[in-house]
Amino acid sequence: MIRLVFTIVAGVVLGLVVHLVSVLALPRIATQDAYSRLTPMTKVNAVTQLPLADPNNSPMPFMDPAFALAICRYDLSGGPIKLTVPVSQAYTSVSFYTRNEIAYYAINDRSAGRKVIELDLMTEAQHNELPEDEEVTAADRLIIDSPTTTGLILMKALAPEPGLMQQAQGSLQAATCAPQTEPPAKAEAPRGRR
Repeated sequence: MIRLVFTIVAGVVLGLVVHLVSVLALPRIATQDAYSRLTPMTKVNAVTQLPLADPNNSPMPFMDPAFALAICRYDLSGGPIKLTVPVSQAYTSVSFYTRNEIAYYAINDRSAGRKVIELDLMTEAQHNELPEDEEVTAADRLIIDSPTTTGLILMKALAPEPGLMQQAQGSLQAATCAPQTEPPAKAEAPRGRR
């Protein structure tokens, strides 16, 4: 009887270990993750609009047909990037994912409080290299620290009615995701009187 109980307990424990290892390892060994699927159809540090959701031909699973979608596949090894997304009439959101599809930041038009969602994306090391400028506050400049050098930015614009889909797509076509061309603003040294 003890041998039977021991065999059952050992089988259950072994099954739990195998299940846990496979669940934790699967995202790392999967060959068709979002980054891999989007690589052939997107450019690095540029916004690419995805085709509308279609049950027969969809680049990503579970796409909502009420949203226009755009992707920026970023690489911060060459420096920070600047993201600008005009707000659509109904609702706009921007989500940030690491290369391994871990979400680390999201913002929408209501929390941005502006007509354009504008931010700088950089690694923590690049953020630490920025000069400290007392005149530039967090309200003036939104800086997002990416935990990885590469990843995805997903931009979504809602079309509450099918007739408004072109308008939602138009707002995402105006989005930009490009390396910063201008150096960060430095505080001007105060001038003394002579």
